[in-house]
Amino acid sequence: MKIAIASGKGGTGKTTVAVNLALSFADFNLQTVYCDCDVEAPNGHIFLKPTSLHKETVTVPVPRVNQELCDGCRKCAEICQFGAVVVIKGTVIIYPELCHGCGGCQLVCPQRAIEEIDRPVGEIETGEAGNIRYIGGRLNIGEVRAVPLIHKLKTKLAPDLVTVIDAPPGTSCPVIETLRGVDYVILVTEPTPFGLNDLILALETVHTLGIPCGVVINRSDIGDDAVEEYCDLHGVEILRKIPFSREIAEAYSRGNILVDTIPDQRRLYASFAGQLMGSVVGVANSRVIPVPPRENRIEP
Repeated sequence: MKIAIASGKGGTGKTTVAVNLALSFADFNLQTVYCDCDVEAPNGHIFLKPTSLHKETVTVPVPRVNQELCDGCRKCAEICQFGAVVVIKGTVIIYPELCHGCGGCQLVCPQRAIEEIDRPVGEIETGEAGNIRYIGGRLNIGEVRAVPLIHKLKTKLAPDLVTVIDAPPGTSCPVIETLRGVDYVILVTEPTPFGLNDLILALETVHTLGIPCGVVINRSDIGDDAVEEYCDLHGVEILRKIPFSREIAEAYSRGNILVDTIPDQRRLYASFAGQLMGSVVGVANSRVIPVPPRENRIEP
């Protein structure tokens, strides 16, 4: 099974839940993979400390122009929908950061003056972290296109293993790419107006993709009851409520794993993993919880 840990906003405790849940699955003697798809700000490795790392560079195709063959006809610029190719005074200029690698400019060039070259956008790390397998991606500084890296990262996943995917925050394209093909989504939120607003957006996204989901409310005793009221009203399952704990905050700040350092957390996550195994195994017959139209919602 593939379970994605996502959130409508950053800073909700998504990585903490993902790391400790992956380790708890492994405690059930299940072959488990932790996959960090938050490639713009990966931090699962801080807690898991993987070893025997193997690194692989990920590239995307971008055009290169042979100016000696080019006659400045502008057909390459006209077909590009992303502004990656412009022609100024008969000279073709390529902006590789904007290129989506569609190959259209190469196809329409009548002079065959365009070829594709590989451009590095990031890297993938694979290794071992105790009794789980670690896979993580890291986008190069200054890159804006995380989707190709996430797509490549997910090709490393084995279909017959338990996989916990740490998704990027938000509801943008990297999140959509991460959630494609997963069996279940856990949305981690917090009981604040911002938390509720972004949770609603995340629920809409997951519903559109047709994936069953549940909610974890982190720091559940700090804030108001609006998140719980919204979930109860619309039939969204609250999987866990995690109260604020100074002990958890201190362990997190030191980069310690909760299930290894706090006995109560080990029991909590073991129970959580067991609950999910019972729920997700029958996911093929699960009912996708509908998200109400915007006009019928409780506003934050």
